[in-house]
Amino acid sequence: MKFSQSSFVYFNYPLPEAIRRLHRYGYQGVEIWGGRPHAYRRDLDDQIDEIIALLDRLEMGVPNFVPAQFRYPSILCSLNEAVRRDSVQYIKDEIDTALRLGAPSVSLCPGMTLYGEDVDKGWAQLRKSIMELLDYTEGTDLLLLIEPAHRAESTLILTVDDGLRMVEEIGSERLGILLDTGHAHVNGEDLAEAVRKLAGVPLHIHIDDNHGDSDAHLIPGEGSIDFKPFVQALGEIDYQGFLSAELGFQYTMDPDAAVEETYAVLSQLFAPDQG
Repeated sequence: MKFSQSSFVYFNYPLPEAIRRLHRYGYQGVEIWGGRPHAYRRDLDDQIDEIIALLDRLEMGVPNFVPAQFRYPSILCSLNEAVRRDSVQYIKDEIDTALRLGAPSVSLCPGMTLYGEDVDKGWAQLRKSIMELLDYTEGTDLLLLIEPAHRAESTLILTVDDGLRMVEEIGSERLGILLDTGHAHVNGEDLAEAVRKLAGVPLHIHIDDNHGDSDAHLIPGEGSIDFKPFVQALGEIDYQGFLSAELGFQYTMDPDAAVEETYAVLSQLFAPDQG
């Protein structure tokens, strides 16, 4: 199993420094966070060749690109058409950066409808946005991955089943799911069963922990998730992608210790796969 880490935990560091430090602690990839100060819209235009060269020199991949999109600046499901169109354009800008960095996928948050709004209309708006983004990336191999959320992040797609419903409605081979272990745990989903449902679907994994009451993005092992059945299920579906840790804001003041501990925990969890 290959391990990556979201650059978000190095929120207070320049992106190149985050990449160098993740390499130092053994990670084979960096999942680039598309917010400032890392990779917001076109902020990297003058630096991107240097970042690509750094990644090549360190032999690190970018398994997924994560636009900043929790409520702000993007609401792909907005019933306000001006907001929805601007949100789509924002994701397009982030897709341009992702493609230049060689990321195979970009993750999409479903978003929240507002108080009193028709959820079915929000679903239709989200579907419309995703289809426009698929049209924008036509002719590329880029995958768009819906990330099922939880009730504090979305009124539309909470569970894997919700995400698969959208995937099936749209019917594109380039549309898949980003499974976040913490989200699934908050929702009370069986992680192993969720993995099995995703066999054959374009898939990327975020791994983090919590106690089931909030999306704390803890280091695996610091919460109450039992990861053993999850690890077994990934083996059953022959998952070959990266496992990407996504740690919370509480670790940003001392990220080195957190990413080092996370790598040790992941290596232990997947010890058989490490040979």
